[in-house]
Amino acid sequence: MSASAAEASEYHSKDFKWDTLRQEIENDPSLNYHFLPFVSPQPEQQLSKDPIKAWQSFHIQHSSGKFFKERRYLLKEFPELVSCGDGCKVLEVGCGNGSSALPILRGNEKIILYACDCSNETLQRAKEFVAASNVASVENRFWPFYCDFATTGFPKWLACANCRENLGQKDQICVSDVGEERTLETVSWSMEERSCCVGGVDFVTLIFTLSAVPLQIMPTALRECFSVLKPGGMLLFRDYV
Repeated sequence: MSASAAEASEYHSKDFKWDTLRQEIENDPSLNYHFLPFVSPQPEQQLSKDPIKAWQSFHIQHSSGKFFKERRYLLKEFPELVSCGDGCKVLEVGCGNGSSALPILRGNEKIILYACDCSNETLQRAKEFVAASNVASVENRFWPFYCDFATTGFPKWLACANCRENLGQKDQICVSDVGEERTLETVSWSMEERSCCVGGVDFVTLIFTLSAVPLQIMPTALRECFSVLKPGGMLLFRDYV
């Protein structure tokens, strides 16, 4: 291993303490179901759950911010977020407490980041987390908003109906953090920010978000993400295996 690789490994090794999480689960009887064999639930059982309340409860429990560390590895896994030019727009879906938003804003001072979550309490913590950082011009580049994208879709100000129709006439790229090919020929069509909406985004990020979407509505949720991407835009995701 080269010196630079070893340094990067050490830098990112503290992003998340799996031993701490395992110990917490083992010591909490209410979380013992994680160690039980998986049994696929019936569709009506899945749909009866309220994922929004579940996530609100989870983030309230870990409101100190120590549970989720800043995900500094994202720019290493997705260098496109660093190399994109002026006015590049990113939509982070399921932003949580801002642990993904902050390294993106810090790594590229030209990026504008829209961040949504289905929990108002979590969004408030994300605002506080990002505001407390020393990131340049963050008040003009970080725009958090409430949205349960899997059920209601994204707001029209992000990409209106007419613009979505044009945005749909393009190639799209989907990239995970496992190193697939990242090049794709795209159509020569572009959209600038206009009065009706912001004109779509260059990147959509799903960082440990897709696995929280019920399987029945996952295709719809993914289509919604692609519907707001500009020509040649990329969907970047990282999730559990």
